[in-house]
Amino acid sequence: MKKMDSFSALDIIGRVMDENVQEGDICIDATAGRGNDTLHLCRLVGESGHVTAFDIQQDAVASTKALLEKNGLSHRADVLLKSHSEMDELFEEESVSLIAFNFGWLPRGDHNINTKKETSIAAIEKGLRLLKNGGIMTLIIYYGKETGFEERDALLAYLPTLDNRKYTVVEMPFVNRPNCPPIPVVIIKDTI
Repeated sequence: MKKMDSFSALDIIGRVMDENVQEGDICIDATAGRGNDTLHLCRLVGESGHVTAFDIQQDAVASTKALLEKNGLSHRADVLLKSHSEMDELFEEESVSLIAFNFGWLPRGDHNINTKKETSIAAIEKGLRLLKNGGIMTLIIYYGKETGFEERDALLAYLPTLDNRKYTVVEMPFVNRPNCPPIPVVIIKDTI
């Protein structure tokens, strides 16, 4: 096993992506943000796969498109100005290999604009139906200052209610880090 140089929520989720996404997979970046997960997934799915990224902020869509263009990977992704709660309008059930979420606010953006528990939980529920058997959903729950606590609490209350015969949910809080560290979560849709 390769030693990790750093150990952040992004490192953990990046490693999960590396170990589970293959050439030809269909993936969703449910919260495009600045485009880093979209770019990472585009590299993993290769020429025969595809990534669709969602964000409700034009700034995030523009940042993601610019990052993909800079890296020559625009052809592997669609970046949509749309809510993650609408992903089921574009995909068949059980057709997606991995769905990535980063809940909270846009990095270097307005912290007053952030994901909300109502649309986030709806998006998770829709995403779970879109995942193939053996598919993975990753979540990073960002919260802090004046925002995100209500969404964090709702998500952490919701996740244990998922049917343990269909899903394995692993929550990995950093219990000794100060200042509201992000919480990585992995959901595996168990093979039936």
